[in-house]
Amino acid sequence: MPAEVIIVQVAPAIRVGRRSGRPPRADALLLRERILKSATELFLDQGYGSTTIEAVAARAGVSKRTFYDRFDDKSVLFAAVVHRIIEQIRPPADVPLLAGADLRSVLRRLAGLILRATLSPQAIALTRLVAAESARFPQLALAVENDGGTEEATNLIGGLLARELPDAKVGLKSGVFAAQQFIHMVATVPQRRAMGYGTPMSAAELEAWAIDVVTLFLDGYQGLSSND
Repeated sequence: MPAEVIIVQVAPAIRVGRRSGRPPRADALLLRERILKSATELFLDQGYGSTTIEAVAARAGVSKRTFYDRFDDKSVLFAAVVHRIIEQIRPPADVPLLAGADLRSVLRRLAGLILRATLSPQAIALTRLVAAESARFPQLALAVENDGGTEEATNLIGGLLARELPDAKVGLKSGVFAAQQFIHMVATVPQRRAMGYGTPMSAAELEAWAIDVVTLFLDGYQGLSSND
């Protein structure tokens, strides 16, 4: 977006043109978003290795100097793109995460939210990108791992399990481990099938899958308490 042109009537026949100095915060945020949008499109379409800073700047309509004022290098840009994607696929802030009459219904709802996020086009494209290029560029997987979205989810679900499964002796640490297994149980097979490793699941199959995963998961943990 071109810099805003401000016309102010200071006196008859006197006008003030473009602002000098730093753009206002709102304009700076819009400019950053435009760069990130362009970078996201290029990364997901062409891959990490084939995407250049020059191409991102050209698509965003900015100079390389403007780009480097905001991002130190391509790896920093990619980390920002990962964060942007995760923010887009996570549930809106006003959507309650731990809602339900009991643990089983809460986990079923969480399973649905996990599937909706991991099967989104952005998540599928990002997973393909990291799988294809992380051998040459290990920082890609690290950027995804370090973003915090997965850690936030595991801590949330882990805390829930530690509170709701005391008879199975699920403490906070083991609750986080259990949460990691739950997320993988929910997401891995449906996402692989969506990526072409099999036939993508229908909406009905995904709903049945979430129910079956929650049942298997809870029966396993509740069986621990009955075996004491």
